[in-house]
Amino acid sequence: MSVEQRTTSGSGRIPAPRSSGRELREPKRRVDVLGYAGLVVAALVMVVPMLWMLLASLKQRNEIYTIPARWLPHALQWQNYADVFATVPFAHFLLNSVITTVLGAGFKVVLGLTCAYALVFVEFPGKRIVFLVVLAALMVPPQVTLIPNYTLIAQTGWLNTYQGIVVPGLASSLGTFLFRQHFQTLPVSVLEAATLDGAGHWRRLWQFVVPLSAPTVSAVALVSVVGEWNQYLWPLLVTDRSTMMTLPVGLTLLQNNDGITNWGVLMAGTVLVMLPILLVFLFFQRRLVAGLAAGALAN
Repeated sequence: MSVEQRTTSGSGRIPAPRSSGRELREPKRRVDVLGYAGLVVAALVMVVPMLWMLLASLKQRNEIYTIPARWLPHALQWQNYADVFATVPFAHFLLNSVITTVLGAGFKVVLGLTCAYALVFVEFPGKRIVFLVVLAALMVPPQVTLIPNYTLIAQTGWLNTYQGIVVPGLASSLGTFLFRQHFQTLPVSVLEAATLDGAGHWRRLWQFVVPLSAPTVSAVALVSVVGEWNQYLWPLLVTDRSTMMTLPVGLTLLQNNDGITNWGVLMAGTVLVMLPILLVFLFFQRRLVAGLAAGALAN
């Protein structure tokens, strides 16, 4: 009896041929190639405009308008950066941005921590409703509140003030949500031991909960810093004095004063606005990823 006949008569079916390792790896390899290709395209979309902006900030005016476009400047024009400070009070813009960013991001983190702590560790009536309100606030575009906030700030006399820029945006529903999700993953035994040791809510928050939540705190702080630094529309509405303008609004003043044709000076100002926050983001990017992942997952 042949091999085929014994196999057929013994089991009634012929075993399927085994797939080779190469055949199994080929689809995965194609997926990896497509994934890396997509990452390269996305990186080019983000990096190329920033590279052009940096090179344009070092060009003469006539070099920017050359056709076909010339990437490298013929001679580095560092004078464009000096013209930024000579045309507008750039130092005032920088100081205002630092103050509003530190105050705004700092209060957002503190308020988010305290609100999330109450939602997780404090029992009070309507806690679920409060959390639903926080989630609903995530869905509301900030432009919806511009007119009511502006009316309130104008009536209180806070136009052209730091509090007028900072206070309307202090509530952070995103920070509260991320903190709450992360707090639910904290070990209960540690907090119970702190309670038995006589620690109150304030001490439990700052001596136990916050140190255990360092990655999430760093992530929320970084997101808040970037948002406050890049904020444009609200400071534009509540400030009309150059001494109170922030950096994004100051770029508009620089464009109006120096003319829209002198792109070298305007690109130099844009580089100066972007560089500090870009360095901060690159330095803390690992904490951002770790914190967002920790805040998004809850047991």
